[in-house]
Amino acid sequence: MSTGKVDVLLGLQWGDEGKGKVVDVLTPKYDVVARFQGGPNAGHTLEFEGEKYVLRSIPSGIFQGGKVNIIGNGVVMAPDLFMAEAKDLERSGHNLRDRLHISRKAHLIMPTHRLLDAAYEAAKGKNKVGTTGKGIGPTYTDKISRNGLRVGDILDNFEAKYKAHKERHLQMLASLNYTDFDITEVEKTWMEGVEYMKQFRIVDSEHEINNLLRSDKSILCEGAQGTMLDVDFGSYPFVTSSNTICAGACTGLGIGPNRIGNVYGIMKAYCTRVGAGPFPTELFDETGKLIRDLGHEYGAVTGRERRCGWIDLVQLRYSVMVNGVTELIMMKSDVLDGFETIKACVAYRLPDGSETTELPYEIDNVEPIYKEMKGWKTDMTQFTSEEQFPAEFNDYVAFLEDFLETPITIISIGPDRAQTIIRNK
Repeated sequence: MSTGKVDVLLGLQWGDEGKGKVVDVLTPKYDVVARFQGGPNAGHTLEFEGEKYVLRSIPSGIFQGGKVNIIGNGVVMAPDLFMAEAKDLERSGHNLRDRLHISRKAHLIMPTHRLLDAAYEAAKGKNKVGTTGKGIGPTYTDKISRNGLRVGDILDNFEAKYKAHKERHLQMLASLNYTDFDITEVEKTWMEGVEYMKQFRIVDSEHEINNLLRSDKSILCEGAQGTMLDVDFGSYPFVTSSNTICAGACTGLGIGPNRIGNVYGIMKAYCTRVGAGPFPTELFDETGKLIRDLGHEYGAVTGRERRCGWIDLVQLRYSVMVNGVTELIMMKSDVLDGFETIKACVAYRLPDGSETTELPYEIDNVEPIYKEMKGWKTDMTQFTSEEQFPAEFNDYVAFLEDFLETPITIISIGPDRAQTIIRNK
């Protein structure tokens, strides 16, 4: 960590890598934790002191007292969902009002955005993207088309602004023949959420963050989703609607690229994906089911079964490249504790029979080429230092580091905060 720098932590696969836990582990080193993109489709799960929390909009540093948590301008917010999440945390004894700041420039997810989300997905038929249905895509569409409603708008003539945006959405829904709905109750709760948000510090986050940097404060930026869901560099069109890569931290918070320090890339010891889209190493057999069961691979937000497969090093090397990753963090190593053989995809066979180690334009028609390694067959969940790791696991880690040309500095061996090994690299 560099003081006065912004370190970035992001997922390198298709999301669900375990970012929430790692942010919580790293937070003591930082003064500020900031979210820079995404919305309530994040599902950052943290477990400690016998309790489990799932954060959707609120930064994962909220559990560390005395830290400033910022929701940046690149985030989209649903006032009703934010209110429910925040009140749950307050009931569990966590003081949010003093710790959480919200960017004036963050965009609002309206109830009609969710209707548009459903209408667009229905219109796609078998080509559904598999969205969370929370209205995030349509909100980002409005943002890019310069038709968005922002947090700062709630402070001035909001009713008129809201009415105009709602009317435009209703016209769009009518054109899609999507008219069988009643949002009266949802809208009422949403407006309560707007009033609730006013109790928090609404700030110009770009000024706040840069002033903090000038004061030599250290900031950790928390990404949502994963690199392969980036709208530019992910498995398009089966992606989210924002830039999930490191560059998104600059645009989503208003910081210059020269302020970026360390880039922590998070990956699982295997790979998962939720929703539709290509997944070269997906397993459809008993091994895939076993990984799902052992890893409790169900969406924290949607509850959907995650698709599971072996680690994809072609994809990961690509993610390391586009993010400028300086340190790797490997999650859920313990899920593979019982396997006789571990596989890692080291190349793709393309439709023409050739092989590549570079991520191609299309990955829905590639065949993974695997390297097999001997499993470690050891329960590592109670380990407290890397000196306890079995030789086979050390071999696996060394192989990954060599292939990805990046050190693995943190290894998770279980869901709890305490089950985290920080390596002496």
